Amino acid sequence: MAMSKAFVLCLGAMTIIGGAAGAQAPDAGKRFPQLKIEQLNDQQRPVAEEILKVSSVGLAGPYNPLLRSPLLADRMVKLLDYLRFNTSVPRRLNEFAILIQARLWTSQVEWVAHYPLAIKAGLSESVAADLKEGRRPAAMRPDEALVYDFCMELATKHVVSDATFARAKALMSEQQIVDLIAVSGTYVTVAMILEAAQEPAPGGQVPLARR
Repeated sequence: MAMSKAFVLCLGAMTIIGGAAGAQAPDAGKRFPQLKIEQLNDQQRPVAEEILKVSSVGLAGPYNPLLRSPLLADRMVKLLDYLRFNTSVPRRLNEFAILIQARLWTSQVEWVAHYPLAIKAGLSESVAADLKEGRRPAAMRPDEALVYDFCMELATKHVVSDATFARAKALMSEQQIVDLIAVSGTYVTVAMILEAAQEPAPGGQVPLARR
């Protein structure tokens, strides 16, 4: 069950809840009591030990609920390793797609983690600000507008129009289109896990208003 160090560091950043101390913080409203290494069974422990080698948050964040299903946790780590670090989608667009799902799900953890990554990757602060307020961003580049429309149509209407798909084919490769769909759907899953488990964002931050 070897895990990519780069992935675990990134997912650790995504779920940081106050640094290493956050890993041992009280449950504070969590629906799944915080797991500790000494509580784990023989299936959970190998996954957890790999996480603890590189994670600054211990077994907190999505690790805490995911470890209830250790084989799933292992598979998710591998999937997310691809979607974050080996995807064919440019980093700026990939992080934008994640922020779109964070906004749709009001996922405080995802937004807190991925907003700085998106800005660092080149997404305009004004685009992120509009998205945060639930508006269609006004100053998107053509490829960003395509990602926004594609992800929003698929997530809110459960279809992608012929016109939007034609735009996608004009601006992206077929592999990039598939990878864009996959990263969007996977971060819906992550948002669902975080929301259902009531895992908090760093320091209890709530950057997104409920809509």
